[in-house]
Amino acid sequence: MSPPARRTTLVDDVYESVKAQLMDLVIEPGARVNIEALARDLAVSPTPVREALARLESDGLVRKRAMSGYTASPLLTAAEFEQLCQLRALLEVPAARLAADHPHAAARAALTAAVTPPSAEIDPSNYRRYAPFTAHDAAFHDRLARLSGNPMLADAIGRLHAHLHLHRLYLPAGPATDTVAEHRAVAAAIAAGEPAAAAAAMTEHLTATRARHIVAFSTTETGKE
Repeated sequence: MSPPARRTTLVDDVYESVKAQLMDLVIEPGARVNIEALARDLAVSPTPVREALARLESDGLVRKRAMSGYTASPLLTAAEFEQLCQLRALLEVPAARLAADHPHAAARAALTAAVTPPSAEIDPSNYRRYAPFTAHDAAFHDRLARLSGNPMLADAIGRLHAHLHLHRLYLPAGPATDTVAEHRAVAAAIAAGEPAAAAAAMTEHLTATRARHIVAFSTTETGKE
């Protein structure tokens, strides 16, 4: 059983290394991903690189096209960003409402324990420094979605990979206190079994998230002037 375990660890390591290059835009959006070059740089064979890229394709960070291999996914456009925000509202607000209706109070209360991130500071200088926050942020939303009791809804929310796309686009530096406070408000309403309050808190959180990330587009537009 040891060889498969080592193999899994190797693919995981390659996956994280290539993911970091994509999140930090070292591999530029739209650029072709050279499997052989990555294998050389990471001192591995091409096989774990291909396996890692297959996982990254499911994350939405790379795209595979017949006869042309993988390319890094482009960054969200302003229109796509707005569409993502709209879709999150359509999915995650009802999920919060349903979670607050969960019949087991202990399960609802457990969401509160998942609020505090591993670090209060966000360092956007490279992905490995803010990866714990990104993972925690996604885990909170995924856990809430599962608490909704609707597996199809939870799967749809998970497949958005919203946090990867937003944090690759733009991640504000500094404390994560706003995000934590917003998560805490959502979790408190769910723990209290108040569907309307949970839906309202999630709406406020998604609205604030949009406001934090829309800066990426205003900065781009300013740079063009």
